[in-house]
Amino acid sequence: MSGVIDFALIESAFERRTELTETELKALGPQVEAGIAALDRGELRAAAPVDGSWVVDTRVKKLILLSFLTRQNTSAESGAGRPRTYDKVPLKFEDWQDPDFEKARVRVVAGAVARRGAHLGPGVVLMPSFVNIGAYIGAGTMVDTWATVGSCAQIGERCHISGGAGIGGVLEPLGDSPVVIEDDVFLGARSEIAEGVRVRRGAVIGMGVFLGRSTPVIDRATGEVHHGEVPENAVVVAGSRADARRPELSIYCGVIVKYADERTRGKTALNDLVRD
Repeated sequence: MSGVIDFALIESAFERRTELTETELKALGPQVEAGIAALDRGELRAAAPVDGSWVVDTRVKKLILLSFLTRQNTSAESGAGRPRTYDKVPLKFEDWQDPDFEKARVRVVAGAVARRGAHLGPGVVLMPSFVNIGAYIGAGTMVDTWATVGSCAQIGERCHISGGAGIGGVLEPLGDSPVVIEDDVFLGARSEIAEGVRVRRGAVIGMGVFLGRSTPVIDRATGEVHHGEVPENAVVVAGSRADARRPELSIYCGVIVKYADERTRGKTALNDLVRD
């Protein structure tokens, strides 16, 4: 459990990270490994919902960054015919056997890569994709082909992260929020969500939509402009608006064309058969 981790030691070591001796790094190693294991199990998270907001745990980022000091690059091979790796972060499934997958209730298609310290809830499906350390993926979510989930990103339950979609990661600056994709979100193919954007529950992000913290998300019906988040159940497509100072120029934006209804849900419904 995360309670056994000496976070006072983690905080102190991070402040002195450029001065740590070999002896101190060796003593720090078990604490770091306990933290990574807690992240892997989902007992520790880089950010968590608290009273309707998301609160960042900067200790988690410090712990992950310290792991690059306490670990050495090692080679690994996931199986016959698969490429070898040489990295400080081991792969999540390196030592797993059939009972481990059955207990976790996850399905991992050939070509999927998850680093240790990424949590996968029951019913998660990984198509050939990449999930970085510190990420949290909720139950029943599918990460489709060539999608990427960045470090510390928080993904809710029953989401579909479509092919080629990118979810940004964040380790630095320490106080920055990770990308948050809440429950029941559909993220369209080749879309990109970065810079700590929060996509609220039930939203549908269209194909090829790119959202960062400064990207305006405009409600077509009301003219309301959102920055850094997508409202609950909003259906967002890529759009543009005229620059007030240079009307001959158009600036990229996201456009809320409607809010999800039964017809929308029918189009984005998840297939339980591929999650069983």
